[in-house]
Amino acid sequence: MAAPVPPVDEGMMRAVIKTLASDELAGRGPASAEEAATLDTIVAQFKAAGLQPGNKAADGTPSWFQDVPTVSMTAQGFSPLVISGGAGAALSFASGKDFVAGSYRVVPQTTVKDSELVFVGYGVNAPELGWNDYAGIDMKGKTAVILINDPDYAMATEDGPFKGRRMTYYGRWIYKFEEAARQGATGAIIIHDTYPAAYGWNVVESSWSGDQHFVATPNDGADQTVFNGWVQQATAQAVFKAAGKDLGAMVKEAGTKGFKPVPLGLKTSLSFNTAITRSKSRNVIGIQPGTTAPDEYVLYSAHWDHLGRCKPDAKGDDICNGAVDNATGIAALAALADMNRKAGPARRSQVYLAWTLEESGLLGSEFYARNPVFPLAKTVGGVNIDALSPGGPSHDVAVTGGDKSELSAILAEVAGELQLKTGPEDAPEKGYYYRSDHFSLAKRGVPMFYVERGVDLIEGGVEAGKALADDYVVNRYHQPSDEYSDSWDMRGIVQDVGLFYRLGRPLADGSNWPNWNAGDEFRAIRDKSRAGAK
Repeated sequence: MAAPVPPVDEGMMRAVIKTLASDELAGRGPASAEEAATLDTIVAQFKAAGLQPGNKAADGTPSWFQDVPTVSMTAQGFSPLVISGGAGAALSFASGKDFVAGSYRVVPQTTVKDSELVFVGYGVNAPELGWNDYAGIDMKGKTAVILINDPDYAMATEDGPFKGRRMTYYGRWIYKFEEAARQGATGAIIIHDTYPAAYGWNVVESSWSGDQHFVATPNDGADQTVFNGWVQQATAQAVFKAAGKDLGAMVKEAGTKGFKPVPLGLKTSLSFNTAITRSKSRNVIGIQPGTTAPDEYVLYSAHWDHLGRCKPDAKGDDICNGAVDNATGIAALAALADMNRKAGPARRSQVYLAWTLEESGLLGSEFYARNPVFPLAKTVGGVNIDALSPGGPSHDVAVTGGDKSELSAILAEVAGELQLKTGPEDAPEKGYYYRSDHFSLAKRGVPMFYVERGVDLIEGGVEAGKALADDYVVNRYHQPSDEYSDSWDMRGIVQDVGLFYRLGRPLADGSNWPNWNAGDEFRAIRDKSRAGAK
């Protein structure tokens, strides 16, 4: 018989959400004047739940914090993007209208002169699938021209080698820039296309304007490409025409296994300046030590940061309070710690991580994953929590990322016990699994749950659930109106936290080491990590 599940402390969760989403904390901006008070609130809740500090300070004393050094860079003063070497005159493209660009290297000035362009298809190197778009070419000094998404993205099903309609990490733009750097390329340019990107050029242009935030590294990004960027579809067509190539035909060829990179016989030149600002924020880490396997770890995580002060609404309110996103997640961490305290110590240690800088690009979790307090090879898996919506309970649970790992067996068992249906998120082609903090750990081999309440509400069904979700996205998401109210219906959030407990506790009490499914993009990383731990 399974041990009873401790109750969820709804009153405590309400108090935590109300405090974290208050105007006094001014939207919980990282490195803001309000960060200290925000972290004091989180530490107080961790202490109340019986947690111990999960890190050590430089002098060896216990600490609740992990410093996260960051660098913000704003690219400006762009020259045109010049493409030369074709049959006609050189082509010149304007920043913003035709292309966007920046650098991961922390340098005040970037100049690229006559870098050879090479079309590398989807820019994928997936040994487990026998697929390498860089096969046979040395990219040193060259600029990779890359298609967005996976080679089989246009499939209506998920039966392709890259899961067809469901985007994998290989389809994400971040991966494509990372792989180009690993290949030694000078530059990387992604060809925008609205359908496979899942957003229009306006999103690309706005996202690449203003400050770009990164985790600071000892070498200031010297191992990255000199520049990264995107070009409009029409820009790419003009470039391929100048190379004597048909873009449509090349896209078709790139979707075929065995594709080889194609030098375009063209060169690119570009220059811009970068304004650089350095700062520091903090993750919060608490731990419940395990009994017989204290050096094995199960994680629960949620980000504490939000946008701080933002664009004022019609009433002049310029505080993005972030009640749902993600004061609810921090309240859930506190509730889970309290539930595990009441249940007694587990076999393995349970770690509670409140990340900073999620809204800036998963930077807090990325820094931890690069500099883990607890070895990733000894980290069993975990549960990530992001934006729990007020409302009633549901008949179902949505599994972001689909069936990727052996954690699915635990979810199936728990869902059966709770009589919950399981299903995929609404838009698997958008790759949401790769856009929240758990991903920083997943891409380094640690299996992570990322599940959320489904839309088939017990009261009102799918229609009511979708209406509730749409209302949040349109009227509150990343807006000053994402505020806490005492009128919130917390029943669905309580249901969520109960589910998270049931997913994490078996990992903490168990002895198994879940892996990614065979053929998953993270399987080889986990295998290598675990082999080194034995």
